[in-house]
Parts: sequence; structure tokens; C-alpha cells
Amino acid sequence: MASGKDLPNIGGFIRDLRRSAKISLRQLSEQAGVSNPYLSQIERGLRKPSAEVLQQLASALRVSTPAMYLRAGLLDDREGQGVLAAIAADSDLTMAQKQSLTQIYETFRRENARLAEATAAADAASATTEAATGTTTAESTTGTVTTESVTGLPTTEPEPGPAQPSGASADLANIAVTGPTTTGGTPTGGA
Repeated sequence: MASGKDLPNIGGFIRDLRRSAKISLRQLSEQAGVSNPYLSQIERGLRKPSAEVLQQLASALRVSTPAMYLRAGLLDDREGQGVLAAIAADSDLTMAQKQSLTQIYETFRRENARLAEATAAADAASATTEAATGTTTAESTTGTVTTESVTGLPTTEPEPGPAQPSGASADLANIAVTGPTTTGGTPTGGA
């Protein structure tokens, strides 16, 4: 068994969280699935809990698992863990405030990670589409369409056939070519 001096003050932290939540040692042990004597030894600093036990206790106490790991010395102070440590160590905050801040912070980090993944996926899909089509940009100029190929050299292609008139202009063009027609579109044979 390790002495209380060798272990981070995780036991006191768990005890403070439990007392803030106003639950007994027995209730916490039942909620976390940990034996009552073992939990008592953890709180007194006589036993070092495993990562799995810390996760169960964090869940039962409604605190973040990373905050619990950080307090137990299982996580380094990197990638935002310093924020969690600062929240956990701030004596001006109540346990409920610490829990709220931790949850908000982790929610923001998860959202940012999801957004970054979605952006990366969209960029990858865009790059794949550009590579498959062989073009990166298209600019329209009078009489020609200019595209830039994958090689980066501009190529010039003639524009497709003459523009077709639309709407009323198309009807007048048809009359001029085929003569008057019936409502069904059949030529009347006149003029």
C-alpha cells in the first residue's frame, strides 16, 4: 500500500465533491459500483484508484473524467487540460460552478473538434472533386471559355453553339422559320 504522501490529493478531492453533492459514502459507492471500504480508503489517501474507478466516480459525481484524471495525476497539463486544472484548483468557485464550467469547456472543445473534422472532410471532398474533373477554375470570356487544367496551363475551347432564344423571342423565331402554326404547333402552310 502506498502512503498518503505519495499520492496526489485525489481522495480529498473526491470527498469534497461527494460532500458538495450531499451524498453519503455508501450512496457514492453504490452509484459508482465501488465497495464502501475501498472508497473510504481512497478518500483517506490510503489507496490509489485505477483509471476505471476514477471514471466511475466521475460519472457518479457528475464531473468530467479528464478533470478527475488530471487531479489524480494521470493526465499531463496539455491541450486544454490546464484549463480543467485551473477550474478544479480555483478556491473561489463552488463545486457546482466547477462542474458547470468544466462541462461547458468540454462541450466547446467537442464542438470545435467536430467542426474541424467536418471542415477537413469538406476540404478533402473538394480536393477529390477538383482532381477528378481536372479543373480548378472556370472563367467565361466573350466567345471562348477558358479553363485551367490540372497542369496549370490555360486551354481555350470554343463556346457551345449559338445561344437559343427563350420565352416570347423563341416563339417569334419559330414563326419566322416555319411560318404560322396552330395551337398544337403544326404548321398551317400559310405564308
